[in-house]
Amino acid sequence: MSDRRLNVVVVEDDAEQRELVINEIAAKGFNVKGCADATALWRHLTVSHCDLIVLDVGLPGEDGLSVAEHLRTSSQVGIVMLTGYSASADQVRGLRHGADAYLTKPVDYPVLVATLESLGRRLRGRHAPAPVGGADDGEGWRLVADGWKLRTPDQQDVILTAYERDMLRRLIQASGRPIDRESLIGALTRDVHDFDPHRLEMVIYRLRRKIRAVSEWTLPLEAVRGVGYLVNGMSEERALAHPLD
Repeated sequence: MSDRRLNVVVVEDDAEQRELVINEIAAKGFNVKGCADATALWRHLTVSHCDLIVLDVGLPGEDGLSVAEHLRTSSQVGIVMLTGYSASADQVRGLRHGADAYLTKPVDYPVLVATLESLGRRLRGRHAPAPVGGADDGEGWRLVADGWKLRTPDQQDVILTAYERDMLRRLIQASGRPIDRESLIGALTRDVHDFDPHRLEMVIYRLRRKIRAVSEWTLPLEAVRGVGYLVNGMSEERALAHPLD
């Protein structure tokens, strides 16, 4: 990280509380985005870079403990839990699920800001500069090794999971046209009704993190509001058939 402003996402289902936290943090120089639940967070992370997350535990749907655990397995984003659960057992549970800090409501905002600043300094010391969000010109992105590797424009290879491979192949086949979420999910599983809808966002998020670990380029995958996702400038390198002797 450089000296750029840190990107913070506040995940809080209470709209009034969320707005208050956003305003307090933004006033101290952070770039801040609000999300009402885990689904909104996963969708945001597929298209935008995030440094720090302020995370409520009692969220509708997927709770904050599950979110923190998923984040910690796939990233080094800073996580500050901000919740009404104040028992020591709750704090231990939050920290063990991946939180870097655990604060309780009603929060002392100077303490929250100081916690984010401290965590931001630690992150700056741990990471090299990385591009921020958005999709770069994707010219030069290629699937190789029968689709099991994604080669970046700067010739770095990223090993793909079966989900990542199938998703990228489906997007490449669309030739730059957006694909709706249901069609993408259909490319990943035969039983779309049994497939966790959050999983698609997690697949995209984890793929972005893997790429960011080895390359300065950003995956050219874009979210199209109300439609789905698309990729531009990506192709698959097909193996040449050997002629018979």
